[in-house]
Amino acid sequence: MTLRTIEWKDNSVIMIDQTKLPNALEYVTFTDYNQIADAIRTLIVRGAPAIGVSGAFGLALAALQSDASEKDELISYLENAKKILFETRPTAVNLAWGL
Repeated sequence: MTLRTIEWKDNSVIMIDQTKLPNALEYVTFTDYNQIADAIRTLIVRGAPAIGVSGAFGLALAALQSDASEKDELISYLENAKKILFETRPTAVNLAWGL
């Protein structure tokens, strides 16, 4: 049996809620980068590689959320999203790599 720990589907991120393991296998769907930041902060997602991938997906969600009409606006929005995501676990090397 293969389990997907995290995946991108229909402009959303679906991941295992690791706070429920080992008693239950539950998936959570995220559509906003702030939700991903909270998931990292509250340990819904754990493990260096998963945290890095979650951060990268969070930044992709931020790009989708942005209503910027100019390149500089988009860059500014993404830089802010990156800062918020990074501050959830500033010592997580894989998170920095993912961002």
